[in-house]
Amino acid sequence: MTILVIEDDSKTGDYLRKGLLESGYAVDLARNGVDGLHLAQTQDYDLVILDVMLPGKDGWQVMSALRRERDVPVIFLTARDQVDDRIRGLQLGADDYLVKPFSFTELVLRIRTLLRRGVVRDSEVFQLADLQLDPLRHKVTRQGVNIVLTNKEFMLLHLLIRRQGEALSRSDIASQVWDMNFDSDTNVVDVAIKRLRAKIDAPFDRKLIHTVRSVGYMFSEES
Repeated sequence: MTILVIEDDSKTGDYLRKGLLESGYAVDLARNGVDGLHLAQTQDYDLVILDVMLPGKDGWQVMSALRRERDVPVIFLTARDQVDDRIRGLQLGADDYLVKPFSFTELVLRIRTLLRRGVVRDSEVFQLADLQLDPLRHKVTRQGVNIVLTNKEFMLLHLLIRRQGEALSRSDIASQVWDMNFDSDTNVVDVAIKRLRAKIDAPFDRKLIHTVRSVGYMFSEES
């Protein structure tokens, strides 16, 4: 796996390159937006880590130009922590957004999750029956009623609705939502589904989360 890091701060760039190399990745490092965009457009990378405040071209410009040609996963890594900045980055096509100062362990986990699941864009608002999920604004409504979910509940619902109509095993759900290998003695998935149903199904006549016997769960408009 080859990662491109586009970061103008020399200490941060060198730290990322060293850490990712030690984590088993091949790494290229660009110190400005112009060089970074050129590398991203002409080389094949499995993932790009992109700063926002860059000389030559800023991260917004790099992201916009890159998305016109490539669908490589991109993680924004920046000190800009405003919600509007995060929304802007995701709207431009980024797959994740991590604010400095950051945990390197968390960064590696996010990289592994992205590389494992492939490219999933979060700019789309999902609609099924009378339920709507907006990933950018982290908002869920049903029949116009706002439903407050925890982060894990939101991730679980997002997974279910993205793959609506598909029976998902408990191990598949656990690996994608909790980044863990499923243990048959662990009921974390069943407990989370129960809590999610209490919020999005119990108050309404039509049920959207269905148990698939001997498999797991499915999100569907059909009963």
